[in-house]
Amino acid sequence: MAAGPATVLYLHSSSGRYGADRQLEMLIAGLDPARYRALAVLPGHGPLAGALRAAGAEVRVRPLAVLRRALFSPRGLALTAPRAAADAQALWRVGRRRGVALVHTNTSVTLGGAGTAAALGVPHVWHLREIHADHARWWPLLRRAMLTADAIPALSAAALAPLDGARQGRLITEGLPTEALKRRPAPRAEARAAVGLPVDAFVCLVVGRLNAWKGQDVLARALAEPEVARIGAIGLVAGDAWPGEPHEADLRALAARLGLGERLRLLGYRDDLDLLYGAADVVVVPSTRPEPLGLVALEAAAAGCCVVASDAGGLPEIIREGRTGRLVAPGDPAALARVLAELAADPAQRARLGAAAASDVRERFSRVRLLEQTQALYDELLGR
Repeated sequence: MAAGPATVLYLHSSSGRYGADRQLEMLIAGLDPARYRALAVLPGHGPLAGALRAAGAEVRVRPLAVLRRALFSPRGLALTAPRAAADAQALWRVGRRRGVALVHTNTSVTLGGAGTAAALGVPHVWHLREIHADHARWWPLLRRAMLTADAIPALSAAALAPLDGARQGRLITEGLPTEALKRRPAPRAEARAAVGLPVDAFVCLVVGRLNAWKGQDVLARALAEPEVARIGAIGLVAGDAWPGEPHEADLRALAARLGLGERLRLLGYRDDLDLLYGAADVVVVPSTRPEPLGLVALEAAAAGCCVVASDAGGLPEIIREGRTGRLVAPGDPAALARVLAELAADPAQRARLGAAAASDVRERFSRVRLLEQTQALYDELLGR
């Protein structure tokens, strides 16, 4: 292979600022420029596109074939397959002109990478950042497609397990972005004044995309449980839904039925997490199906927050029950309410868990380790 940096073609499923988006940004921004340079293709314009360009990457936008949740059906799969083939044809032309040496598909639901890599005759890395628990009947088909890749890095042991020991699978855990390491919760009084919260209220924060399984509804139901309602606990929900999806309206309707009023506040997408962390007593990650890892829990723990998370998927790989946070049964508002009430009455426990979490995850989830392991994988596949 010729000397100089090799071009890696990255295909990604969104252009937002959520977990997988930010991991891709961190990876591309941290590439050793003497070894690798990035060409990223995204399905739309958005914050990620600007961030990647600022990091020095070439970015192209085209409507990629992405297997959204609504497409996990015979008809959806039939509609998506021709789009994946069209992606491969178009991206082959781009890759040939740019001298692409390797294709890295950054999410399992982005489908055009396999055909692109095959057409270019280059290695294919297909990242597994999801657990497809809700679509078990379709997972064997997707798994079969993924096994055509030369390597399948998974972000957690929980995400890796469904590969059933396939030789392509390997564990490469997420890294903490630089901005997450710099985060420090704002002073409580200042943060609460900025958000419009009473100084003495017990406040629970949920951060993340509004959807059917992130569990914002579980927090809403927990707020209605007697032991939490009695203390007037307030829930903050920071995040928005995919365009056209009904989850925000559904959550507002649920809050109205439960009579929560101002005790559940939907803030929309927010990136001022220092302020929100400072305003919250606990950060709740109440996912109702297994999280592949749980970047929200990881970043909140790194900031020294007291985290309460569902005991499923990759979350127990971040939070250690009673030592660095609390774990509860997923989808159980009563169980969540009991833990929240306990923590509301015990500020010392909250402080102890938050401090222990910060020390623990900063050591185990290193950005440097992620970059080293990923580029070592590229080196291996390219024989460098």
